[in-house]
Amino acid sequence: MAVLNIRVDDRVRDQLKEMADDEGVTLSEFVRDLIMEAVVPVYKREVKHGDEPAPESMRIVDRQVLSLLHRILGRVLPEDANDVDGDREYQLMRANILEAGYTGEYWYEVAGFNTELSRRDCGRVSDILQMFRIITYSIDHLSKEETPVDDELAFELEFRGFDHNDALEGHMASYVDFLMRDDRWTELKPQLERNDNGNSHSRVLDTYLRMLSEFRRIMDGRERGFGRRDYLLSQKELEQIAAARIHPSNRRKAQS
Repeated sequence: MAVLNIRVDDRVRDQLKEMADDEGVTLSEFVRDLIMEAVVPVYKREVKHGDEPAPESMRIVDRQVLSLLHRILGRVLPEDANDVDGDREYQLMRANILEAGYTGEYWYEVAGFNTELSRRDCGRVSDILQMFRIITYSIDHLSKEETPVDDELAFELEFRGFDHNDALEGHMASYVDFLMRDDRWTELKPQLERNDNGNSHSRVLDTYLRMLSEFRRIMDGRERGFGRRDYLLSQKELEQIAAARIHPSNRRKAQS
């Protein structure tokens, strides 16, 4: 196994050690896991993100509960029912599947269910939204101070949503819609509307994560403040975040 030596500030090392202790692993194991997360592509998953796979087996108590619910629903549905719940016969058929233990038909119970969007990915979406919110406020503030950013930079720093054709990013896009349901994150809605209502039409998660890493680095290097504008970004900091959009392997080409 190869050995990699890196130099970090004492403060960063202490923070990593504290986080490793919280996880119950050594510092080397913790850092190695972080490196693996950075190296292994986001999109290569052991289980493809999408429809929830049907269970191969169920506990008898779960089968009993679900069967009872189907029988109850079948008896309370109106005679002319034809919506997603189907009719009486459909619900009784699903009860029969569970009672008879036809495992090959258990897909009825999970049809239409998505694979869970993990806590990690939900947190990523929230962090990305917060980053773009601060970017938006910062651009507006600079404009009011009569030092507006140029149109190209503003365009590069727009939130374009996620790729609806990718299973994971499409799920993240639906989570964005859910988070915005109660008039939250309203400052980002015009940007989504300008970008096909939040459909980027290409994968953007890796790009957002690079921008987010630079954003965190900028914020971590600041003295903590409590003023209303202490969170705002400068023109230079906005340019740094925009530059992070380009993959490191392509940055020399972009600069030449």
